[in-house]
Amino acid sequence: MSPRPPRWYFSFSSPYSWLAYRDLTGPYADIAHRIEWLPFWEPDEPSLGRLASCGVRLPYVPMSAEKLRYVEYDVRRLARARGLRLTWPRDRRPRWEVSHLAYLVAEEHGVGPEFAGRVYRARWEEGRDISDPAVIASLGPELGLNPDRLAAAGEDRAVRERGLAALRALHEDGVFGVPYFIDGGEQFWGVDRLPGFAACVRAGLAAGKAG
Repeated sequence: MSPRPPRWYFSFSSPYSWLAYRDLTGPYADIAHRIEWLPFWEPDEPSLGRLASCGVRLPYVPMSAEKLRYVEYDVRRLARARGLRLTWPRDRRPRWEVSHLAYLVAEEHGVGPEFAGRVYRARWEEGRDISDPAVIASLGPELGLNPDRLAAAGEDRAVRERGLAALRALHEDGVFGVPYFIDGGEQFWGVDRLPGFAACVRAGLAAGKAG
């Protein structure tokens, strides 16, 4: 069996994933399209039940008000250091399947990273509600994607099955937060660990060329 390629787990709900995306497609753009992109989200009750029946329990921990205040401050500081404009979203009724399952549709059409970038911009730079299927649908035309298919991804049985497979994969990888990067036996958690992950991937690519 051939080894799995380097990969990163991301979530549209995470501001640190947004920052990692911006870094990955900026200073580390040389590896962005050489790694797997794998979504991580908090599933709805039906999906949680299906996962539990397979012995999969995802490591979600409610965030305290104190931690949330710190995260807001920290993310604003990190965004400012990168010259990024941040618009902190205020989620009314988050339904993470809407955006993350739509990502799987975009991935199927070969524009997963591009779609991810557009969703990140909508949420963290424009303050739009990515739990609204209409917002997700509006991102489709500029990427050549069917808006109706994107909007309906959260209710599509086949796409939901692919989503469950994605969540089982992160469970098997031992992922407990995002952004999370894996290269062989090396694992890196957090946006500040991206340089170490990139160094591993680049070393592997250089060794492959030398061989």
